[in-house]
Amino acid sequence: MTFGSDARPHVLVTGGAGYIGSHTTLELLTAGYDVTVLDNLSNASSESLRRVGSIVGGKINFWRGDVRDGALLDRVFGGEEVGQQKISAVVHFAALKSAPESVDNPLDYYNCNVSGTISLLTAMSRHNINSFVFSSTAAVYGTPQQGVKLIPEQHDTRPENPYGRSKLMVENIIRDVCTANKDMRAVILRYFNPVGAHESGIIGESPRGTPGNLVPYVLQTVAGQRSHLNVTGLDWPTVDGSGVRDFIHVVDLAKGHVAALSYAKQLHQSTPATVSSTAILADPTIHPTCPTFNMGTGSGSSVLQLISTMESVTGLPVPWVKAPRRPGDVAEVVANPAKANGTLGWEASLGVEEMCRDAWRWKSENMDGYDGPEGPVGVEVKEGVRVVIGGGAEREGREPGSPGPNR
Repeated sequence: MTFGSDARPHVLVTGGAGYIGSHTTLELLTAGYDVTVLDNLSNASSESLRRVGSIVGGKINFWRGDVRDGALLDRVFGGEEVGQQKISAVVHFAALKSAPESVDNPLDYYNCNVSGTISLLTAMSRHNINSFVFSSTAAVYGTPQQGVKLIPEQHDTRPENPYGRSKLMVENIIRDVCTANKDMRAVILRYFNPVGAHESGIIGESPRGTPGNLVPYVLQTVAGQRSHLNVTGLDWPTVDGSGVRDFIHVVDLAKGHVAALSYAKQLHQSTPATVSSTAILADPTIHPTCPTFNMGTGSGSSVLQLISTMESVTGLPVPWVKAPRRPGDVAEVVANPAKANGTLGWEASLGVEEMCRDAWRWKSENMDGYDGPEGPVGVEVKEGVRVVIGGGAEREGREPGSPGPNR
């Protein structure tokens, strides 16, 4: 099943209650899609979806469960939603994502990230769903080649941790599926470093336990929840010795997924380019029915520069101390986003100052994220049960899903 010419498209977002997933769900609803979310809530809260619904005035079909549960996927794809088209596309976020943690727990990462995607693609095949957007990572590149300042998609892929290797494995699996299934169209998006929050301050990053990313640490330090920030490595060959990253605003990234889905539709409507197997082997990112795009700004900022910007935006200090490098880290990773800019018609528009401003607004208004004084806040959702979230009521059953924003 592909996008119908007149039908209102219906998209499954796996991991859609998480940080990037919830922001993407919001942008999809705003763009006129119906959205169903599947998330096991291992590092997320259904409260994020309730808040997304409050922002757009719409409803979201939510299933609590794991993408490795094939029987559940059959129910999700089975078209139980009344008044909606069946799901015609999938945006796949559900994964473990901490590079340092993956070094200590590689089997968990391969099981979740690789096995989970195979389960999802297999279920999509059973239900003839042939549009796919995959959440990959710049970690597939590893250490940039000498002299490369802006990493292009055709750069060598030499990931330096199990997290990056698991994502690269999945990329190759998706390409093989697209080669075997002539109806399949997939878009692979390699993220650089998503930060920030929606400008409303209503949704943002709310990690459980120890954060896996830099900015939540910085925010917790600014808020006084941590005594200091550990800057891991000040001996990198960079502008100030701290690691340099291409930070991208999460809202820009979310809009990139809408552009990717639109491009997947274009791929269905056009005859695939003829590309030799030898050329694809030399550069897999040019696969005619499974293209790959960097999602970044093309501009790098060091950890110390980001800390300085956060201090300027908040007017508060960020105490920090030097700490050893983390296993699997690299010195500098900055995207060349030209391919996405030209082909997808997408471009990041928000800078580091806006990222810090929006992240601090979210943090200052939600000190405990989606958790309240007595623990997690959100709709109580049983495993394997569909709940309609948003529109002023959360309930189980077969009610129609999201009507989307006013149009």
